Amino acid sequence: MSERILVINPNSSLSCTAGIAAALAPLAASGGPRFEVVRLAEGPPAIATWRDWYQVAEPLCQMVEREAAAAYVIACVSDPGLEAVRMATPRPVLGMLRCAIAAALTRAERFGIIGFMETSRPRQRRALQAMGVETRLAGYEPLNLPMEVLTDPSAPRARLQAVARALVAQGAEAIVLGCTGLAGHARAAEDAAGVPVIEPCQAAGAMALLALRGRAAEDGGAAAARSFAAE
Repeated sequence: MSERILVINPNSSLSCTAGIAAALAPLAASGGPRFEVVRLAEGPPAIATWRDWYQVAEPLCQMVEREAAAAYVIACVSDPGLEAVRMATPRPVLGMLRCAIAAALTRAERFGIIGFMETSRPRQRRALQAMGVETRLAGYEPLNLPMEVLTDPSAPRARLQAVARALVAQGAEAIVLGCTGLAGHARAAEDAAGVPVIEPCQAAGAMALLALRGRAAEDGGAAAARSFAAE
């Protein structure tokens, strides 16, 4: 059986969880690590406030401690509980915000973020500060729409495209979708903005695969070295 990458949605939304799984599906490869997407059934409907952010840290740790996997992805674009979960396992633990920002910075000097809620701004700003890249942020535009609206195939499109264009006008050369609920809207945002749009589920999934492949290469190199030394 292939290695498992456990992708944990810390909110309880079924539609958001389904969107995360759909976004990751193109990264699946025969015989390679498989993505398993789960949710915290006891989590809030969305991670909208600091209280939500802190509330899910311990349940995330508990899930990681009981669910063995080769790597873990926290599927929320404010990286709740990231530091705590990294203390609960020696395996790679990736946060979607940090992965998406890293991906954006490979494509552009300045980036913008389409946020979930205005209340998401301080949590995401803290991550940017921790990464040392806050000065590269060209603009932040929250949608201020409920999670179930974001995950609708068409309901948020007009608002999403308008804020994408606004971020480009502010100097963004790439745009990060700041909520996993937007996973199905990346193409629409990119068509409107005319600049690269980073979808965080795919950014984190790709980096999780890279982490496992890097570990496999190291293990293979160590085995080859031992074999050579024994000859």
